[in-house]
This record gives sequence, C-alpha cells and structure tokens, in this order.
Amino acid sequence: MTPFDPYDADRPLTMRCTCGAHASPADHAAAELRTRSESAEFQAYSDNFIEAALMKALFPQDAVRRRFLRAVGRNTAMAAIGSVLPLASLQAMAQDKGALEKKALKIGFIPITCATPLIMAHPLGFYEKQGLDVQVVKTAGWALIRDKMLNKEYDATHFLSPMPLAISLGAGSNAVPMNVATIQNTNGQAITLAMKHKDRRNPKDWKGFKFAVPFEFSMHNFLLRYYVAESGLDPDRDIQIRVVPPPEMVANLRAGNIDGYLGPDPFNQRAVYEEVGFLHILTKDLWNGHPCCAFGTSTEFIQQHPNTFAALYRAVLTAAAMARKAENRELIAKVISPAAYLNQPETVVAQVLTGKFADGLGSVKNVPDRADFDPIPWQSMAVWMLTQMQRWGYVKGDVNYKQIAEKVFLLTDAKKTMAQLGMTPPEGAYPKFTIMGKVFDPEKAKAYSKSFAVGHA
Repeated sequence: MTPFDPYDADRPLTMRCTCGAHASPADHAAAELRTRSESAEFQAYSDNFIEAALMKALFPQDAVRRRFLRAVGRNTAMAAIGSVLPLASLQAMAQDKGALEKKALKIGFIPITCATPLIMAHPLGFYEKQGLDVQVVKTAGWALIRDKMLNKEYDATHFLSPMPLAISLGAGSNAVPMNVATIQNTNGQAITLAMKHKDRRNPKDWKGFKFAVPFEFSMHNFLLRYYVAESGLDPDRDIQIRVVPPPEMVANLRAGNIDGYLGPDPFNQRAVYEEVGFLHILTKDLWNGHPCCAFGTSTEFIQQHPNTFAALYRAVLTAAAMARKAENRELIAKVISPAAYLNQPETVVAQVLTGKFADGLGSVKNVPDRADFDPIPWQSMAVWMLTQMQRWGYVKGDVNYKQIAEKVFLLTDAKKTMAQLGMTPPEGAYPKFTIMGKVFDPEKAKAYSKSFAVGHA
C-alpha cells in the first residue's frame, strides 16, 4: 500500500471531474453532498418535522396535545391520524411556515475552516431550500465584520463567539445587542511556531516572543493568554500579542514579523504546507470541545425578521449536522476549498477536516476530532468568555455572567430548531468544562475569575 503523503495529488481546482458531468471536482463533490442531504437520514428530519407540525395543527393547545400523546402514545396517535389524512396533506401542513420577511440576504464570513457550516450551506443549496437568496461575502478581517454588522451592511454573519458578547456590552465598540444563534465550530485551532523555534517548545522560554491572534475578542486570544499564563508568563508584559487577519498570518511568520500565532485553520496547516512553521499544540489539547466561531446576527434583525431568521437557523443547523459526520469531510473539503470560499489547496483543507495531517516536525498525526462542528451555544461557554474578558481587563467591574450569557447565546432557540429538524438537542444550559486540567464550574464563575495567579481582574 502506498504510504500516506499529506501533500500528494494537489490537483488544480479548474480540472473537470472524473465523471465528466461537472465543471470541477468541487462541483462534483457539491452534487454528491446534495444527494446525501436528501438521503433517508435527512428525510427522517423532515418526517419528524411533519409529525410535530401536524400535532400542533390538530391540537394547538400544548396541554391538550401532551395529554393526548400521554394517553395513546406517539406511534398509536400517528397511525390513527395517518389513516385519515394523506401524507401529501401532512407535508403541506408542515411546510406552512411563516412568510419570509426578507429573502435576499448578505452573510459575512472570514475564509477559515471554522465557518464550514455557514459556507457549505451556500453551494449545497441549503439556504435556497429555505426560500432564501443568500450571498456569502468573503471579508478581510474581524473588525470589518463587526463594522458591517453595526452598519447593517450584513444581515447575519460568521462571528468569533466572544464578539457578540463584547459588542452587546460595548467593549471595543458602541453597545448594540447581538446574538449567537449557533456555534459554528469546536476545536479546529492550533498554536503554530516558526521553524526556528523547534527547540523552544516550552512556553516558559517564550519571553519576548511576538504572537498573532485574529482579534482581541476571540477564543484565540483568550486561550493563548491562558496557556502562557499557566506557564508563569504575563501575556501583557512578557510576550507581545498582535492582531493579524488570519489570511496574513503565514506571510508574517515567513517574514519573521511574528514568532508564532494561535490562529484558525487552514492557516496552521498552511504554514506546515509552506514549510515555514510547525504545529506546537492543537487547542483541543488545551480544552477539548472548546467553542471558536459562531453564526449570529443582531437582536434587531431577529425581532424584525423572525421567519427569515428561523429559515437561516434551519439551513445552518442542517449544514452543521452534515459537517459533523466524518464520512463527509473529504467531500466538504472539495466544496469549500475553491477561490470563492477558502481559496486554499484542497489537500490542506482535507488534512484539517479529516484530522490526518503532517505536523511540520516529521510526523503524520491522526486526530479525527481536530475540528468539529457541534452547534450548541452553551451558556456556560459564554460565562467562561466573560470571566476571561474580566480577567484581562476588557470589561471592568462586576459582571452578571448568567444574565448576559442568556441574552446573547440563544440556547433555547437552538434546541427548539434542532427538535423541529428531527435532531436530538442535549439537555441543560450550564455544563462544566475542563481547561488545561482545571474544572470550570459556571455556578462559581466569580471565584474562578479571581483564582488565577496571573491576570488583572
């Protein structure tokens, strides 16, 4: 068997696909994924939605509906109703969603793998299936994303998950209520160092290093600070942290302007591909399952366009469900690699999404959960982000963590929409997490924020 070569067969994106029916391999992959999205499993989502819509139509009052189902059981109820109402009528009833207040939408995104569900929903037609005419707009950096949302140039956007918290609080900008509808990705980041630092792997030796992060209000910034602080360094005094747009990180590493970065993929893997950097550590090894990016919009947009927002929700959650499946990852890499989206070599994107990758130090790793796309916007995640904003002086004074988390992170809406799509939403709102071996209990957030030896809270 031929040994795995992570950089083998980096084919041009413009060649026709092997079946000859599509203009490129990316188009072929998109067609195959569209077929999968209409498979029996995704049909089950629709069937469950039909049942829920039917029961609600026949029994509008929640209490009456629950009593009926308890009395006869779900299977008996659906069999009885199905014997007198044809399936076509049930499907029509299920599709009787509220009229869309706005169909033509602009959604911003940064060209990184974190935005995979939001991006892939475009070529796969998930927005179109919801009656939406969506333009996904590649954007240069996070400050521009923020400004375009504040100026209402974008209807919704790819956010760094702490950004809606910061904007809602007026940290770094005017205070405008924003919401996180879903988490776009979990894990999927790394600390990348310049090749000259192969023998300086201990963060205690990083005094004087220059690092890049994509934005101040980012998990990248908070995780980098956490990591070096656990080694006894003060990130505000012992190292320099600069904001650099993700697409510019590799060039800055090559030029020697920075020693490393905690950044999003595919730019960690791209540094390995270009032989200018190596993967020091994956962020999943700091906090396995940590959130990174999010899909969201302004509270005003949701209030003014509730049906449109619901349609967006369905499209993005359907994409996330597909992206979570390992068997889809190679095809998704083909779909999102072209110039209109990530503009990256397919082999680089595939390494990130499949978790089989070169580390830049001569090894090939197999980490299937290097990147994941769990969409649940846990409110305890928001509480943790707020403790770190407070720890490093981005917000001052007392912070009502739960009140802010519940206003910004739309957990209830996410669970409701998942249930409508036939998915099984998890229970709870404030699970505990373990970050670098230390348990974070959101019920004890204030004590947690004051428990660190390094910090300015």
